[in-house]
Amino acid sequence: MKEKLIILSLLMCASLLTVAQTTVQKPDTKWFEDARFGMFIHYGPYSVLGAGEWVMNSRPIKGSDYMRLQNFFNPQSFDAKEWVKIAKNAGMKYITFTSRHHDGFSNWDTKQSDWNIMNTPYGKDMVKQLADECHKEGIKLVFYYSLLDWMRTDYQYETGRTGQRAGRTEKSDWNSYLNFMKAQLTELLTNYGPIAGIWFDGHWDQTEDENRTDHSTHVDWHYPEIYDLIHRLQPNCLVANNHHLPPFPGEDYQIFERDVPGENSAGYSGQAVSKLPLETCQTINGAWGFNITDDRYKSTKDLLHLLIRTAGTGANLLLNVGPMPDGRIQPECVERLSGIGEWMDTYGYTIYGTQQGFVKPQPWGASTRNDKTYYLHILNKETKTVVLNIPDIQSAKWVNVDSKLRWKKDKETGYVMFILDGPLDDIDSIIEVKVK
Repeated sequence: MKEKLIILSLLMCASLLTVAQTTVQKPDTKWFEDARFGMFIHYGPYSVLGAGEWVMNSRPIKGSDYMRLQNFFNPQSFDAKEWVKIAKNAGMKYITFTSRHHDGFSNWDTKQSDWNIMNTPYGKDMVKQLADECHKEGIKLVFYYSLLDWMRTDYQYETGRTGQRAGRTEKSDWNSYLNFMKAQLTELLTNYGPIAGIWFDGHWDQTEDENRTDHSTHVDWHYPEIYDLIHRLQPNCLVANNHHLPPFPGEDYQIFERDVPGENSAGYSGQAVSKLPLETCQTINGAWGFNITDDRYKSTKDLLHLLIRTAGTGANLLLNVGPMPDGRIQPECVERLSGIGEWMDTYGYTIYGTQQGFVKPQPWGASTRNDKTYYLHILNKETKTVVLNIPDIQSAKWVNVDSKLRWKKDKETGYVMFILDGPLDDIDSIIEVKVK
């Protein structure tokens, strides 16, 4: 009997050890890599002031004053069906929505804070409405979630680089804040059906400066615990973090802000490009949140070029809209998204499900690839020739230019010269190249 008990104990220990060593299975990123195009939505009480999503910090406004916006925030014209329709008509495959931005306001029926959409004149759960419509229409839903908070006193604001003039005087309680975030994330991942991803932002608030290499911070974010919580609640939920650094363990795709991966014209994306799936986020005008004086709208052509160049690095474009206070997406944005959708209806097959082609984006344009078929997107109409190393080329032809394509191959070097001597398309002249 004693021997049986010993054996049983050993078996139980072995079983427990196996469970302890079990790691969360890495979620499948194929849908994300195939999507190539998504909609970013910045929306919250800041929209009422019409000065962008950073207005509380930039003006600045004390938390006690800013909270008055809860009495004015009333998106009575919000229609989840219309938002999803606009995204779908644009050819977008997923939506990333600001469940909570840096002002700490929650756009859902959270039980962790009274600072939420249910306590506004509107009084309805926006996240639920959007989630239900996305599930109905087959659009993936990702939740943007701010790690920093300009309102809560338990957030370690003493060492934060933003929110310093919000009027907080109490000593922070970091463990309390971490528990708050975990409880909110649990709500988001248990009450709204399948969620495709969590998109974190704000890590940089606790760094010394806008660094792109140093992982050290003033606080311990407990990312392993938080990422593990997400993956355990929803194993297929992707995790991304806009920390402007190389990816941390547990992250499923890498974010680049306002730049095509590998470029850094805006100054936010100087970090090295990893081997993870990639995404760049960009605005249609200048601001993320609604700004009533911002009329710097990019043209449909420029936005298409951004999408094509982004796909030419094997990355997704997350294109932002900042709805107006009443909940409607600005007509200027809708117009441009509609134009993109028309182009994608015809030529989306050269973007969706593709990877980077022969080379990274060049002054002449970009290249995408789907198996043994490559697409050269000639975006610069002044281009006369394109030379690429394609030793195994089989055929090449124009997709949308009404002329015969001339090209010649150097058999010794494998270089192919494409000669562009006719009129080109105003947006994108596409060459289809097949290789052996």
